[in-house]
Amino acid sequence: MQIRIYENPQILGKGAGSEAAQLIRNAITEQGHATIILATGTSQFETLKQLVAEEIDWSNVTMFHLDEYIGLSEAHPASFRNYLTQRFISSVPALKAIHLINGESDAEEECKRLNELISRQPVDVALVGIGENGHLAFNDPPADFETAQPYLVVELDEQCRKQQFGEGWFRSLEDVPRHAISMSIRQITKSKQIICSVPDSRKATAVRDCLEGPVSNMHPASILQEHPGCIVYLDENSASLLSAKRES
Repeated sequence: MQIRIYENPQILGKGAGSEAAQLIRNAITEQGHATIILATGTSQFETLKQLVAEEIDWSNVTMFHLDEYIGLSEAHPASFRNYLTQRFISSVPALKAIHLINGESDAEEECKRLNELISRQPVDVALVGIGENGHLAFNDPPADFETAQPYLVVELDEQCRKQQFGEGWFRSLEDVPRHAISMSIRQITKSKQIICSVPDSRKATAVRDCLEGPVSNMHPASILQEHPGCIVYLDENSASLLSAKRES
C-alpha cells in the first residue's frame, strides 16, 4: 500500500483519476480489455470527474460497482445506479459491458447473478473509498473478512446510515435504507490494482485507524494495508491525524 497526500480534494481527484486511467490503459494494452470497479459517494466526485476526462478506449472496458441500497428506486437521488449513470456512464462512450446492481429485485438472486458474472473475469482496477466508520464498500464493522462470496446482502449500521444522511442524500435518517447489496472484502482485494480516494476531515479518524492501526475487521478498510497494488489518495484534512506524514 502506498499513501499520497494532496493539498485539496480537487488535486487529489486529478491524481487518483489520472492514475486509474493509466492503469486501465495499461490493462487494455497488455490484454486487450480491462475490468473495473467503480465506487460512489461524495469521495468519488473529483476522481470520477478526472477519469471521464481521460482518453480511454471504453469499448474494451467492463464495469462493475461496489454496492447499492436494497429497495431504493433507481430514480432516487441516492441510488448508486443513478449516481453512476449521471457522473460516469452518460459521460463516456459505450463500454464493453456495464453490470449495475439492481437493489429493487430479489436481493439473493441479484447476488447470485452478479457473483456468476464477476467470477468470469479478474478485476484490473478498483476505485474505492473509506467510510466514516472505516467501511470498505458497505462492509461495516465488524466486516466479514472470510466470505468468498463476491456480492452479499449486508445490514447498514447506524454510523454508516448517519453518514449517508449527513452527506445530503436523504431527507431524514429514517429514509436511509437499512440493507444493501455490497461487494465483499475478499472480492475487492482480489483486484490487481486499487485506487482509494478519501478526502475530507470527517474521514480523518477512520483514515488513521485504517492506515496506521492493526488490520482488523473492526476497521474494515485496514485490509488495504496488505494489498501491494493499493494507492490511497488523501487530502491534508483527511490525513491530519496520521503520525507519519507522506508527501505526494
